[in-house]
Amino acid sequence: MGKIFNVTADCKPGLHYMVDISSRLARMKGYVDRGEYFTINRARQYGKTTTLRALKEYLKDQYYVFSMDFQVQMSYAKFRSENAFSAAFAKAFVRIIQDPDIALPEAMKTAVGNLKRATRENREDLELVELFQYLSDICRTADKPLVLMIDEIDSAANNQVFLDFLAQLGGHYIDRDKSPAFQSVILAGVYDIKNLKRKFRPGEDDKLNSPWNIAVDFKVGMSFTAEEIAGMLKDYEDEHATGMNIAEMSELIYEYTSGYPFLVSKLCKLIAEEVAGGEKFPELKAAWTYAGFMEAYQILLGEKNTLFESMVNKLYDFTELRDMVCSILFTGKEYSYNALDQAIGTAEMFGFIKNVNGTVAIANRIFEMVLYNLFLTSAENQNTDIYKAAIADKNQFIYAGHLNMDLLLERFVEHFDDLYGDIPNPFKEEDGRRYFLLYIRPIINGTGNYYIESRTRNMERTDVIIDYCGEQIVVELKLWRGNTYHERGEQQLMKYLEHYHLKKGYMLSFNFNKNKEIGVKRIVLGDKVLIEAVV
Repeated sequence: MGKIFNVTADCKPGLHYMVDISSRLARMKGYVDRGEYFTINRARQYGKTTTLRALKEYLKDQYYVFSMDFQVQMSYAKFRSENAFSAAFAKAFVRIIQDPDIALPEAMKTAVGNLKRATRENREDLELVELFQYLSDICRTADKPLVLMIDEIDSAANNQVFLDFLAQLGGHYIDRDKSPAFQSVILAGVYDIKNLKRKFRPGEDDKLNSPWNIAVDFKVGMSFTAEEIAGMLKDYEDEHATGMNIAEMSELIYEYTSGYPFLVSKLCKLIAEEVAGGEKFPELKAAWTYAGFMEAYQILLGEKNTLFESMVNKLYDFTELRDMVCSILFTGKEYSYNALDQAIGTAEMFGFIKNVNGTVAIANRIFEMVLYNLFLTSAENQNTDIYKAAIADKNQFIYAGHLNMDLLLERFVEHFDDLYGDIPNPFKEEDGRRYFLLYIRPIINGTGNYYIESRTRNMERTDVIIDYCGEQIVVELKLWRGNTYHERGEQQLMKYLEHYHLKKGYMLSFNFNKNKEIGVKRIVLGDKVLIEAVV
């Protein structure tokens, strides 16, 4: 059986198509060589486990690498007390270090045996201090440095016993010139344990003072680049000979995912296993095209998976996160990136956002659409009059696989004026864009899709790119700021049409002046046609 694209658990070179991460492994080894302790904090399904396992293999000739998984080896009950944790950790460590494939020197075997005897006695009084004395003895007798990796630390986050464990790691790190300690300790999880709250005395309020302040910042990128994606696709192409344009496909995948590992592999898997062989794309060659990619993209947006479910849960768990995401999506509000801001820090930790030249942006195009779809299909939004109007109208605009955007814009203007034209200050200005998206979504849903061009989204302007059956439509949404600003918007739209090689574009202006002229008109500018609407 040949290799497959993997989206569950860690990736294995012999079984799965993988991105070559050797360059980042080399950078990570640099941290280890310098004797640094660090944490790999990334969102769910970001390849943390795969990276750790690859790093273990990468380091094994120079170091003893002991890899633990708190989710597998340390149940919740093991954190009930310091003694229970110490005993459980010791037993797990002994099992790992006594791997028959690891040849230990005699002195080190003796030190390990001492720790093992402590666990065999079923002691209930083994304390962290004593545990670390045994671990220090093992480090002292080893013939090469020891590296400790712990995955899935989130299962222990904010647990007092775990924080005390971190304090011991930190203390031995500081005193390692006097007492041997691990060469490097690597912790992996979603939560940034540098910001965990710790109680220093029973009954005392939690304080933002994590004992993991000895760790260095981990600055190795874990997103896939377009070039890395291309390398994986070449591996696939060498086996299947689809004839795909590897450069174009890798750029397209990167454009939509920003290199988020799960999304990259998921899209490739959908193309290879669900799109290919279907009615629309019976052959692999046809599937590995722009059209095949868009089919996979539609499938992905419509499915329920653990990553998307996790995102939704976080939005309901963290009100400030939900509010910020909504503001970015629907108002174009710009947030200056500040790592110390709680909402921004939370959003970044869970993978919702990224820092783009000092400004907060949604992490990738797929997440953006998942979030738009989530908010636009809420019970509150589906109960709006404009959404109900779209449901009633949706069969009017499609003919022979073509979306009649001219008619759609005309009907939106009519509905908008009827519903909100006579109401003084019916809603905030930014709600106009939300209402337009509410109107188009049920009309194109299931066949077409849209995305918001991040480069142009701000408080005054948003460009919506609609893709319907391979036909792209550019709609500029803007707030009316007078004729001069309007004419500048026309020129901006013209440039955008050039970028997409289109001859026709659309502009929808939300004008909140009392003397506005509502309607739709056709304007010819050079070889371009602009359909302009004012509501």
